[in-house]
Order: sequence, then C-alpha cells, then structure tokens
Amino acid sequence: MASIFFLSLFFFLNLQPHSSAAVEINRACNATRYPLQCHTFLIPKLLTNPTPLQIIQSTIRASTSNLVTARSMLHSVRDASRSNRTRTTNVKSCLQVLHYSRHRNTLSLAALRRGATKDARAWMSASLGYQYGCWNGLKYINHTALVAQTMTFLDSLVIISSNALSMMVSYDLFGNDTASWRPPITERDGFWEPSGTQGFGTGPKIPEKLEKSTANAVVCKSAGCYQTVQAAVRAAPDRAEERFVIYIKEGVYVERVRVPLKKRNLVFLGDGIGKTVITGSANVGQLGITTYNSATVGVAGDGFMAKDLTIQNTAGADAHQAVAFRSDSDLSVIENCEFIGNQDTLYAHSLRQFYKSCRIQGNVDFIFGNSASIFQDCEILVQPRQGRPEKGESNAVTAQGRTDPAQSTGFVFQNCTVNGTAEYMALYYSSPTTHINYLGRPWKEYSRTLFIHTFMESLITPQGWMPWTGDFALNTLYYGEFENSGPGSNLSQRVPWSNQIPSEHVFSYSVQSFIQGNDWDHVVVSH
Repeated sequence: MASIFFLSLFFFLNLQPHSSAAVEINRACNATRYPLQCHTFLIPKLLTNPTPLQIIQSTIRASTSNLVTARSMLHSVRDASRSNRTRTTNVKSCLQVLHYSRHRNTLSLAALRRGATKDARAWMSASLGYQYGCWNGLKYINHTALVAQTMTFLDSLVIISSNALSMMVSYDLFGNDTASWRPPITERDGFWEPSGTQGFGTGPKIPEKLEKSTANAVVCKSAGCYQTVQAAVRAAPDRAEERFVIYIKEGVYVERVRVPLKKRNLVFLGDGIGKTVITGSANVGQLGITTYNSATVGVAGDGFMAKDLTIQNTAGADAHQAVAFRSDSDLSVIENCEFIGNQDTLYAHSLRQFYKSCRIQGNVDFIFGNSASIFQDCEILVQPRQGRPEKGESNAVTAQGRTDPAQSTGFVFQNCTVNGTAEYMALYYSSPTTHINYLGRPWKEYSRTLFIHTFMESLITPQGWMPWTGDFALNTLYYGEFENSGPGSNLSQRVPWSNQIPSEHVFSYSVQSFIQGNDWDHVVVSH
C-alpha cells in the first residue's frame, strides 16, 4: 500500500503544476477528510482532464471495486471459521450489508448522472454506514490474523467512501466551482443545509387507494389465506414496480419476518394497534444472534409501508439488545404503528424513513441507528427496564449513530410526545431522583438528533442529554431543541454541548429538506 501511495504521489507532483487536472484533483481531494488517501486512489484511475463529476464517479468506482475485494476476504474468513458460530454469524451479517453497500454505490452513480444529487447523497451515506458497520462488527471477533487483515482493508474502504461522500456534498452545494469546495462541516461549525421551504410539511402518506379489501395477499389464522407473514412476503414479486399489499388480519403472529432487498414496494396493512401483532423474542444473549438480526421484523426492500399494526420483541428487560423493528428501506412510510421492546426497540438503521402517528416504547437507546428519519406526531414512551425497577436506572431515548459529518442522516422528532407508560410514571413519581431519563446519547461521533415542537413530560432530566462515555463525541455531535413544551423541556440546565436550533435554520429539518419527503407520495420505487 505504501508503494502505491508514493507512486501515485509522484505522478501527481509531476503533473503540470498549473494544469487544470492538477488544480481540479487537488481541490477535490482537499474537500475530503482524507486528502492524501484521496490522491492515492484517484490519480491512477482518472482521465487526463477530469470534470468534478468524473472525479466523484471515479472515487465511487474505487469504493465499489474494493467492496468486491472485501467480500472475497470475508468469504475466506467464513471458510476458515466453520466451527465458530459467533464468527460465522458476524461474517454473514457483514456479507449482507456489503451487498447493500454495493447496491447503493450503483444507485449513487446513476443518480449523479441524472442530476439527482440528494438521492445520491442519501444512498452513499448508507453505503458508508454499511461499510463502517461491517468493520465495527468484526472487531468483536478479531481473534485471527485473517480477520485483522480484513478489518485493515475495510478501514481503507471506509476512507475511500467517505471521500466520495464529502465530494458529493460539495458538488451539491457548489456545483462545478471546485474553488469553493471544502471538507464537510456541521451545525457545530455554524453550517445548516439550505432549506428552501417554509413550514415542516405533513409528510408522505400511504395512498388511500391501497385498501385491505383489494389486497394482493391476506394473512390470517384460519383457512383460505397465508398462515404466516413471511409466506405472504415470499409470494410478492421480486423487484415489483407496483405496490404489493399484504393484509394481515387481527391475530398474534409469532415469527421473525424478513423483507429482502429485492422485495420492494411492499405494504403491510393491519386491523389496528394491539389487534394485528407480529411478535418475537430474539436477543443477543442467544447463540448466533446479533443486534442486527435480532429484529422481529427486518426490512431491506425500498418503498416499504406499514399501517395499523403492532411489532414487538418480548425478550424482556434483562435480555439486552432485542430489536422489534429494523429498517434499511429507503422512502419508507410507517403510519399508526406500535413498536414495543426494551433495549433497542426501533432500529432505524439506514436511508430515509418517515414515521407518522406511531407509538414507540422501550427504555435503553430504544430508538437508534444511522438513518435520516422523521418522527411526526409520535408518542415516545419509556417503560420499566429492570427485574427490580424500584432500584432506578438511567435511560436514553435515542442513540443516533452518524459516523461521518458528510452523512445526511439524523433523527428529527416533530410535534411528538415524550412520556412514560403508566407503570413507569408511577415508579418515577415515587422517586424522581432514582429514575433518570435523557433525550439521547451519542452512539457514534457525529450523532445528530433534533426535538422540535415536542411535549416533554417531567421524566426528562433537566440536563436533557447523556454522554456515552467520557467526552466522546461531545465536540462533534449535534443535539438541538426548538420550541418544545412540557415540564421536561426547560432549557436552563441543559448540558453545554446541546443547542437551541436557530429559528432561521429550523426548516433545514423539514420533511422536504431533510428527507425530500414531499416527493414520495406518488413515487413507486423502480430502482
């Protein structure tokens, strides 16, 4: 690797110092977090006089090429670990998300060609997140030289993808004016994305024409329909370009449901919260189970929609990570659904998601992930978490996991309510200093979470936000509040590393600005 770097640097230094190619490459690489590595991977691959767009495309292609190598290395790790179930489980998850990553790279290239830069940024943000997630998962099984070698390679892959995403942000903001390009900055640096809107917007909706009476498939507990939700999902066509509606009749369905990447535009319609219930109990305390695959329902196909049902994980308060719902679905819309768990209830893992009038219940980090998600008119409820709940606890409602300042990800809660279940509030009122609750804590370095026009009950501590450990991420995260209400919204004692969102920038977190949600209503995903 060192020899390649110095050879590439030699080629760069021997370009005509004032040639357009040297200037463009230098400006593009200086707009990334890793300019030296940028030159290393770019220069051998570029045309003589590349345009800014071609520079970005070459970087994405380098990422894709290295994804192929990374997957090959992971296959070698898997083949050498047949007798180690923990290692093979982690490698299987890695292979899955790197497949997603390659898919998002391909979509990003296509989006850039047609000028859809916001889409390209969303997909590349997810791709980078998948690569980091694979690397992060391997560190728990890093007991062999082969795993260590794979992690080192993944680290270099993350750098390439980060550089591509940084350039894409500058390209979106400044176009071909590379003299204005600069490394990614955040709200903590005084930068907000241009909003272009006034108002927060009501967001995308599940089309009214999608009715239970005309569903493509029906799931029920009696004869004449699919007996499991998974069987109905399997019956849906692959890569559909029309909505496929699955009506899940009232009943309790004990199963783990997976909507794979190729099953796009699926719609789950239930008979109501608490009536249609999909339930499971997988958790990380079980052999071969990771946080990612513990989900009762896990969705990867784009354009997923769900309405009027409950999804839960009943693993219990002492089972640690146990996900009810995990989503990697871009342009997904969830209406009037309930998610029940304890730790890690809702894993909004990646891409653009919209939750409307939902109820989310848990305790430790129970809304987490690295998606760009808006929660509008939702009820967020803390529930008791311990076998002996009277002992007390410290809960964080959110743990947003943005790893790179160029990622267009974060959680936005708008017009929501943060409260506790009746059982929890009885415990809280019996000893308010024992039962402590925070709005969030930084799972990753550039964690971003916003609460806007939200009612906060008294269970939210006056400090508002919780550190992860020490001073990790306190200088890079962005935790913002704007015009909230209720006894838990008093800002006078908030931690100094949280912020009040400036009124002139609050619409940067509107449905349209943050997730381009006004464009979804009539979109059927076709990529």
